[in-house]
Amino acid sequence: MRNLLSVILLSISMGLSGLVMAAGGSVHLDHAPGDLTDTESLKRGAQAFADNCLSCHAADYMRYNRIGRDLGWTDVEVSEKLINTRGADGEKTKVGELMKIAMNNDYASVAFGTKIPGLTVIARAKGGDWLYTYLRTFYLDDSRPTGMNNLAFADVGMPHVLWEKQGLQKAIFKTEKGEDGNDKHIFEKMEIVQAGTMSVEEYDAYVGDLVNFMVYMGEPMQLERRSLGIKVLIFLFIFAIVAYMLKKEYWKDVH
Repeated sequence: MRNLLSVILLSISMGLSGLVMAAGGSVHLDHAPGDLTDTESLKRGAQAFADNCLSCHAADYMRYNRIGRDLGWTDVEVSEKLINTRGADGEKTKVGELMKIAMNNDYASVAFGTKIPGLTVIARAKGGDWLYTYLRTFYLDDSRPTGMNNLAFADVGMPHVLWEKQGLQKAIFKTEKGEDGNDKHIFEKMEIVQAGTMSVEEYDAYVGDLVNFMVYMGEPMQLERRSLGIKVLIFLFIFAIVAYMLKKEYWKDVH
C-alpha cells in the first residue's frame, strides 16, 4: 500500500511539473481576443485561414461542410469562400471533403527541409495565446534562411506569409547580466521598418479572427461541451441532495 501511494504521489508531482514547464518560458504571451460565439469573427478567420494557411498546411481532420454548417454558410458559399484547391483529376475540391492540400511530405521535406504540420488541432496543442503572439512577432533576422525570426518560436523555418499585411519589423533587445554572470538578451520592443497594408490595430484584429477560427477548429464542439458540462454539474448537485435525503430516510431508525 505504501509503495502504491508513493507511485501515485510521484505521478501527480510529475504531472504538475509538466504543467509548470508548459506554462513557463521566456516569452510573454499576449492574450488572444477570441470569442467562439462571434460567428462573424469566425467567418473572417476561416477566410483568412483559407487564403493564407491552406496552401501549405492541411487541416485534414476538418471538413469544409462542417465549417459551413457551424458558421451558417451554404455549400455554394463554402465553395466560393474557402475552397481554392483541386484534386488529382483537376476537379475542384468538394465541400464534403477534408481540408487537405496538394503538397505531399516528400516534396515538403525537399523544399522546406521538414514536413509541414497539419493545423487542425494546433490551437489545442499550443494554445490560442501562443498562436496570437507567434503570428505577430516575426522580425527581421539576416542570419536566418528566410530573413525572418520569431519571438515565440526561435529559429522558425516558416516564412512570414503575412508580412505584406503587417509590414516588416525589427526586434530591439537589451543586454542584462544573468544570475550566472553571463550576458542575456532581453526583448524590449518592436520597431516598424516597412509599413504594411494594415495598421497595427487592423493587423491585430485580422490575426485575432484567424486565431479565433483555429481555436474553433481544434474543438468545434467546445461551446456545446461547456453547456453540457454546466447541465451535468447542476444535475449532480440536485442528485446529491436527493441522495443525501434518501440516505437519512433509510438510516433514521438505525441511529
